[in-house]
Amino acid sequence: MNEQPDPDVLVIGAGPTGLLLAIVLSRLGVRVQIVDRKAGPTRESRAVVLQARTLEIYDQLGLAERMTAASAAARLVAPGYGRRRFGVLPIGELGSGITPFPRLTVLEQSKTESILGEYLAELSVPVQWNTEVEPAHDVADSGSVTVRSPEGSRVIRARYVVGADGSNSLVRRSLGISFDGSTNTRSFFVCDTDNTRGLTANAVNVRLGDAEFLLSFPLGGDDSGGHHRIIGLLPSGGSEIDEEATRATVEQIFGVSWSESHWFSTYRVQHRVASTFRRGRVFFAGDAAHVHSPVGAQGMNTGLQDAHNLAIKIAEVISGTAPDEYLDRYEAERRPVAVRLIATTDRVFGLATSSTSVIRSAKTWRLLNVACPTSTAMPPMSARSASPSWSRSTYSPKTRPLRWRPWSRTAGSAAGALPSTTSGRRAARAGAHSGRPSWMPWSRRAGSSPFTT
Repeated sequence: MNEQPDPDVLVIGAGPTGLLLAIVLSRLGVRVQIVDRKAGPTRESRAVVLQARTLEIYDQLGLAERMTAASAAARLVAPGYGRRRFGVLPIGELGSGITPFPRLTVLEQSKTESILGEYLAELSVPVQWNTEVEPAHDVADSGSVTVRSPEGSRVIRARYVVGADGSNSLVRRSLGISFDGSTNTRSFFVCDTDNTRGLTANAVNVRLGDAEFLLSFPLGGDDSGGHHRIIGLLPSGGSEIDEEATRATVEQIFGVSWSESHWFSTYRVQHRVASTFRRGRVFFAGDAAHVHSPVGAQGMNTGLQDAHNLAIKIAEVISGTAPDEYLDRYEAERRPVAVRLIATTDRVFGLATSSTSVIRSAKTWRLLNVACPTSTAMPPMSARSASPSWSRSTYSPKTRPLRWRPWSRTAGSAAGALPSTTSGRRAARAGAHSGRPSWMPWSRRAGSSPFTT
C-alpha cells in the first residue's frame, strides 16, 4: 500500500461540493486528500442547472469554458397544464451586463463531476475511490480518521476534515449533529430520456396537474431535441414507483412519453439543515449541511458556493494570515443562506403539490418563476451600476505568495485590515449573507482573483 503524507485537509465525499473544495484548496497551495466510498463517479444525478454565480466561480478557476462547452443553453420556457401546452416564453439574456453568464445553463451533475474530477487529477490530487471512512467520535478534536480501502486500513491525520458526504453524512452522524427538518411523504422520480415525445424541444417544459407536476430540461446531444432530463411528482399512492408505472401515468396525465431512458431513480424530498456547520476541526458542506426540494435548481449550486467559501477561509488559516477563529465565519455566512433557501423551496414545493382549487389556479405562473430563478433573483441594474466590469487575473500561486485577504478590499480599508467600523463589518456580513460576497477581494475587481486561468 502506497503511504501518502498526511494532508492539511481531508475531504470526505467526491461529489461536486467535495471536488470543487479540493480544487480550490489545491490551487491555493493547501495539501489535500479526497476520498469516497463509491467505486467511481456516478452517472445518476439530480442537479441539472448551473447558476450564473457558480459559473463565475468556475471562471476564476479557468473552468468556465469547459463547463459551457459541455452544456446546453435553455432559451425557452414552455408552460402547460396536463396535456395542454401554452406556447413558449423566451428566457433571453438574463442578467446581461451584470454577469458574464446571462443564460440558463443546463449541465447534468454527472458531467459536472466528470469535468471537476479530470481537472483535480491534472492538479495531481486524484480521488481515492473505494475508500470508506469509519465512524470517529473524536475527529472534531483530533482530526484523525481511519479509512478502509481494498489495500487495507490506515489512519489519516489532518488539520481539518470536511464532510461533503451527502445528506446521510456519516461524518455528521458520527458527531451526533442534528439534521433538523422534515421528509415529504411523496416521492419524486428523475430520469434521462431519449426520443421524448409530447414536450417542446429545446425548451424547459413546466407542466402542472391537479396534484402532480412535470419539469424537463433539454440536455442537447440530440438533433431531434428529444434528449431530456425529466423530473416529476406523481399522485401519492401506496405502491412503490417504478419506471413502467411512471411511464404509463406520465403519458396519461401529461401526454409525454419516451422510447428509452439512460437511468431512472426515485427519492423523497427533504427540507433539512444541520444544527451547526462546524464542530472543532470538522466542517460540513453541500448536502451534508443542507438539503431541500429541487424547485429552483439551487441545491448543487449552493453546495458549490459552500465549497468555494470554505476553501478560501481554510487557505487563509493554513497560510498563517488569519486565525483559526476566522473559520467560524463560514457558518455565519453560509448557514443563513441555507436556512433562507430551505424556507423558500419548502413554501414553493407546498404550492406546487397543493390540490386545493384556489392554489391550482395560481400555481402554474408561480412555478414558472422558480423554474427560471435567475429571472427574478438578479438585482436591478441601478443597484449594480457602480460595480467594476468582470475580469480574470493571471495570479500564479507558484510565483506569488498568498497575500490576499478576504477582508482587505472593503471600501476605505487598508489591505489586510478588518473593516474599522461596526457598519463596515455589518455591510461585509450582509454581502456574504446575500450569497454573492461582493466584499471578497477578487469579486468583480480587475486583476484580483487568486487563481491562474
